Amino acid sequence: MSAADLTVVRAGRLIDGSGDAPLADATVVVRGGRIESVLTGDAAARAIESATTVLDHRAHTVLPGLIDSHVHLNLAADATPAEQAVLEPAGALVAASASAASIALSGGITTVRDTGSYRDTAFDLRRAVERGWASGPRMLLCGPPVTITGGHCWFFGGEADGVDGVRRRVRELVKAGADWIKVMGTGGGTPNTRPWMPAYSQDELNAIVDEAHSRERKVTVHCLSSVAIGMAITAGADQIEHAGFAKDGRGASEFDEEMADRMARSGIYVSPTVSVRKFILDHLVDTGGPADAIAGWQRKFDNGMEQFRRLQLAGVNFVTGTDAGWHRTPFDGIAEEMALISECGPSAMDTILSATSRAADHHGLGDQTGRVRAGLSADLIAVDGDPLTDLRSLRNIRLVMSGGTLHTPAR
Repeated sequence: MSAADLTVVRAGRLIDGSGDAPLADATVVVRGGRIESVLTGDAAARAIESATTVLDHRAHTVLPGLIDSHVHLNLAADATPAEQAVLEPAGALVAASASAASIALSGGITTVRDTGSYRDTAFDLRRAVERGWASGPRMLLCGPPVTITGGHCWFFGGEADGVDGVRRRVRELVKAGADWIKVMGTGGGTPNTRPWMPAYSQDELNAIVDEAHSRERKVTVHCLSSVAIGMAITAGADQIEHAGFAKDGRGASEFDEEMADRMARSGIYVSPTVSVRKFILDHLVDTGGPADAIAGWQRKFDNGMEQFRRLQLAGVNFVTGTDAGWHRTPFDGIAEEMALISECGPSAMDTILSATSRAADHHGLGDQTGRVRAGLSADLIAVDGDPLTDLRSLRNIRLVMSGGTLHTPAR
C-alpha cells in the first residue's frame, strides 16, 4: 500500500480511547500508516467513495489497538519454569519470542511492554520486527530485570548489587536500548527467593531510580510485600508490578490499608496481573488436577482479586498487564485480565482506557497510539460484540491493524 492509498474502516460503534461515549456509524480514514480523520455523515460517505480499500466493520466495535504492559516474550505460557526456559540457545529464545509476539498481535495487542527477558534476545527481536523480518506489536523493552545476586529472575542476566553496581547496571540497560528499567523489589516465583521480603536496600533502590530518571527512563518495581512497595514509593519509582502483600514464607498475606492510601497519594501506577492465578486455576480444573491444589489456587486467586478491589477503593492508578508467558498466562489473554480487573470495581470504560490511552500516556506513547485520533498511528482493532457490556468480547477479534498494516486476527 502506497502512502497515497486511502483506507477507510467503517465502524458500527467506535470506542476511541478518549473516555467519551461510543460514536455510532463512524468511519476511520487511514493513509500512510496514520489516522487521517474520523468522520460521520456526508463527510464519511465522500471518504468511502474515494477510498482505495473499504473495511466494513459496521457489525462490530472498533477500538484502539490494546496495550499489554507486562509480558515475558521469552516464555512459552506452558508452565515450563522460567529458569529452565532460558537454557535454550539465545537464537531459539528469539524465535520463541517472535512466536509470542505474533500471538499477541493477532489477539489485538498492538503494543507490549516486555518486563523481563534473557540478555539481548528481546532487543534482537525488536530489531527484526523493525526490519520487517518478523511480525509483532510495538515493543517497549526492559531487558533483563535488575535483581540481586540469586534474586528473582536472576537467570535473565540482570544481577547487580550495591549502589555502584546497580547504577552501572542501569547504564548498561540504557546502552542496550531499554525503554523502562524493571527492578525485582522482592523475591518471587524463582526458587530460593523471598517474596515477603525486600530484596534491595533503600539506598540501592534510590540509586536505581535516580540513575534511570537521569537518563529519562521510568522504573517499575516487582513488589510482593507492603514494605517493598513503600520502599519503591520512597525511591520515586513510577510503577509497581503485582502489588502483593505477602507476610511470610508460608503464604500468609495481609492487606495494608495505610500503604494503599500512600500508593494512591503518590500517584504510582500498578499492573495487578490478576489473571495469572486464574489461568493456573482453570488449567487445574480442566485437567482434573488434585483437589488440594485447586483449593489452594482458588484461595490465591480470590485473595489477589480482593486485594486489587481494595486498592481500587483506595483510588490507586492502574494499567492493564497480564504477565503473559509466565506459568500459563497466554499472550492473547488480555481480555480475561480486563474482565477480572473490572470485576474488582473499575467500569468497563475505565478498564478499556487502562489498556489504551492511559497506558499509552503512562508509557510516553500518547502522541503515537492509544486513541483513535487524527495524526496517531493507525493501530486499530474490531471485535464482535460490545466491550462496554462484556469485556470478554475483546476475545472476538475481527480486525487487527498496526501502523496501517493489516494482520490476521485470532479466531
